[in-house]
Amino acid sequence: MAEATTATSAKTSLEARDQLVGTPLERVERLRDVIATGGDRGQELRRLDDETRETLIDEGMFRFAIPRELGGEDASAVETVEILEAISAIDASVGWNVMLGSEINAMAAGGMPKDLAKEVYIDNPRVVMCGGGGPGTQPSYAIEQDDGSFKVWGETTFISGCHNSEWCFMGAPILDDGEPRKDENGAPIVKMFFLHRSQWEIVDTWNVAGLRGSGSHNVRAEGAHVDAKWLEVDLMKTPALYDNPVFRIPVPLRLSYNKVAIGLGVAKGALEAFADLANNKVPMMSASKLRERPIAQYKMGEMTAKYRAARALVMEAMEAVEEELRQGAEAPSHKTTFDARLACTYGAQACMEVVDVVHAACGTSASYMANPLERKLRDAHGCASHRWVAHPLYETMGGILFGLEPDAEFAGTGGPVLGGKKT
Repeated sequence: MAEATTATSAKTSLEARDQLVGTPLERVERLRDVIATGGDRGQELRRLDDETRETLIDEGMFRFAIPRELGGEDASAVETVEILEAISAIDASVGWNVMLGSEINAMAAGGMPKDLAKEVYIDNPRVVMCGGGGPGTQPSYAIEQDDGSFKVWGETTFISGCHNSEWCFMGAPILDDGEPRKDENGAPIVKMFFLHRSQWEIVDTWNVAGLRGSGSHNVRAEGAHVDAKWLEVDLMKTPALYDNPVFRIPVPLRLSYNKVAIGLGVAKGALEAFADLANNKVPMMSASKLRERPIAQYKMGEMTAKYRAARALVMEAMEAVEEELRQGAEAPSHKTTFDARLACTYGAQACMEVVDVVHAACGTSASYMANPLERKLRDAHGCASHRWVAHPLYETMGGILFGLEPDAEFAGTGGPVLGGKKT
């Protein structure tokens, strides 16, 4: 298998990082026009276009969350939310691509053996990963080969950013003679296999409205060969090899705060677009601008408060998680995990309401495709429906508030399939 980089470069990731100018937030502002143009192109392509992707890679936007010694900037969870929010205020689909690529890049780095990490990250500053997803039409499975390698078959859904990526994580149960291999507790062993781009194909399935440019197509493997050396690579492994607390945050929570960051950005961008429209639009059969109408003023004030409250709750909860981990905890406690999951879920739902309300307040103008609020309405609903921040989670969290025992996902000890591997 030719494990070459998708775009060759003589630089190492350390050299590439040291040539970056400004903080990630400063670079986002400098890239405002690039992000906006890439967002427009994404509506047609249903993925991130190649030119925008290459510019984002050049500016380190897929590696800000990986450890410094691997060429990243070691962003905290709070910093990550700020960066993704800033991108998504300009365009949510571009933000989603950056979120997924930077998220998987960082999660895999936390426990990857350092000899492999050098090959994957330092020798290849342009690396981008994808993976996770849900079950596809072709159930996945893996079979061990005589030389200790594995072959993997399967299809997974919702693989955002797959067109950007050199590596993809695909979850698959291990089969022996057609039967699931089981652990000491009798549960089937499911591993996240690390597949090179040469070992999987993209199945064109992503034709949606919200987050249209995220490129969240299916990925299929037909006997993908995973060399034995890559079996030590997992989506997340603990104990982490780095001090940054984010590498000890359980997968469900990590996926949650990354997702709500996009929703916060959409709401922020929607409020900005509402203000711009209100300052320029004269409603039909009116002599004054929209900003003069009491209902527009009321909704601007109310929804700004809701956005800021949601953002403050998310930031407060994630800072509490990181502080607990900085103090030496192996993983977040049940309380901080629960508080953060509640904050992320509320944040996504509240931001959707913000966009709904300001869209309605703008009247018919907001329904035109050329109006930024039209896309933001679709994107806000796409964000709020994601499994890790979706409204059905309130039922589970309400039960916990009534005194029911939390499961692993809300106790901070793991989660469904994607729970980190402990070594």
